[in-house]
Amino acid sequence: MKYIIGTTVLTASMLLTACNDEPEQVYTAADFPKEDPQLIEHFPETVFYEIFIRAFYDSTGDGIGDINGMTSQLDYLEELGVEGIWLMPFHPSPTYHGYDVTDYYAINPDYGTLDDFRTFIDEANERGIKVLMDFVVNHSSREHPWFEEAISNPDSDYRDWYIWADEETNIRERGEWGQRMWHGTEPNMYMSVFWEGMPDLNMDHPDVREEIYAIGEFWLDDVGVDGFRLDAAKHIYPGEEEKNHEFWREFTAEMEAVNEDVFILGEVWAPAQVTGPYLDGGLHSTFNFDLAEDLIQAARREGNSRLVSSYLNTLERFDQFSDSYIESTFLTNHDIDRVMSQLSGNEDRMRMAASLLLSFPGSPFVYYGEEIGMEGTKPDEHIREPMLWYDDSSAGGQTSWIEPRHNQDAEELSVESMRDDPESLWSHYQTWIHLRRSVPALLYGELVEAETTHDGVITLIRETDEDRILVLHNMSSETVDIDIDPEDDVDALLYMDKDDTDWSSQILTLPPYSSAILH
Repeated sequence: MKYIIGTTVLTASMLLTACNDEPEQVYTAADFPKEDPQLIEHFPETVFYEIFIRAFYDSTGDGIGDINGMTSQLDYLEELGVEGIWLMPFHPSPTYHGYDVTDYYAINPDYGTLDDFRTFIDEANERGIKVLMDFVVNHSSREHPWFEEAISNPDSDYRDWYIWADEETNIRERGEWGQRMWHGTEPNMYMSVFWEGMPDLNMDHPDVREEIYAIGEFWLDDVGVDGFRLDAAKHIYPGEEEKNHEFWREFTAEMEAVNEDVFILGEVWAPAQVTGPYLDGGLHSTFNFDLAEDLIQAARREGNSRLVSSYLNTLERFDQFSDSYIESTFLTNHDIDRVMSQLSGNEDRMRMAASLLLSFPGSPFVYYGEEIGMEGTKPDEHIREPMLWYDDSSAGGQTSWIEPRHNQDAEELSVESMRDDPESLWSHYQTWIHLRRSVPALLYGELVEAETTHDGVITLIRETDEDRILVLHNMSSETVDIDIDPEDDVDALLYMDKDDTDWSSQILTLPPYSSAILH
């Protein structure tokens, strides 16, 4: 349907209820309505928020983020507009990051108890927020009882749960990025794709597979998570892609038998030609690492005329393998330098990167602290620094698990300093998240390329059977006048970032570093 309303702007919430009545108010980012948003049930094509519990919110005063602290901030996430959470590992582990698990059925005591976690799930569900947990299937910790018994007793039933070198093994073998693959000493040299503290599990052993499926069933059925983010999904069988695909088909079938609505999301850090086959009856979704890099490059370079066409080529590749996959999009995560650092602290470019992410199709993921412009560069610990909640960095709730190298100016960066400022980066994220989830075409519309002659302007069309919108992002520092082709079939301004945007006579004037949506 169309709304022919001259230069008056529709709010996203009006879109869901308006008939032919002309709205009276012009809405910009500063006053876009966010109270009582009209949600659209279309999980998982909703906005997720990645949390590193240790760094998020401390409820006990010991400096370590915990589950109860995370539960206390669910209202914050709801206000931001989040409808899904991805939790980094929370199992017992000898390391700060938790990717080397020692008990797959338990909670790291630094974070709380299983009862605390059940309460968190219940509270999240009451707010309509789904929860994904990190499931580390590829390997355990070398301090896991399975491995400790396997390495100490060659006759143990757990011996074959891991992969050991024999006389035919090339122990000098190197992995995908040149790393050592074999660790330990003879006769106990074992495979580990990542580092010696995380020995690889032997997925050819039926008991290992059954245990992995039992663990998944426990967290889905007994505890109530909504799905899994699968760490290192392409390293189950290093270099053996067909066996990886087969394993994930079997895993997904087992999990769907427990919960038909489960969301299975894999970390497959590879180009589309490698990632695509994982969607063929296996994973429901994979993270798009190439798109993440392209979005940030577009913000850094203030334009990329091929961004949309390149992404459409990726989707065409995926379409060969599945007609029901979900694209999981993001700008950065716990393994990559933070967005603001990649953009050298330029907030204008940061805003445009966020606008791009939230206007593209799929299921966008926001890394904790991204909404306030936290910085961080390798090593990994300093990409995972404490979330800044209050102007006073010593205030309750702040974690102190590590001394930050970045993010030391709490008065400038904190949630408290930005939350009530309609011009802040935080408000920019909140506006686009609520806009996205209130406009059906932005939520699940097909992506269509829209050409522009302006190097600094990225345009795209999102359309459903009922609606069609044209999204325009001026990535540059210059004001631009854009002639809108009548064939684009848009004739009304739906949303604008800045109130000096102008739309008349099929010409859109976009101020620097701003976006608009035509309908």
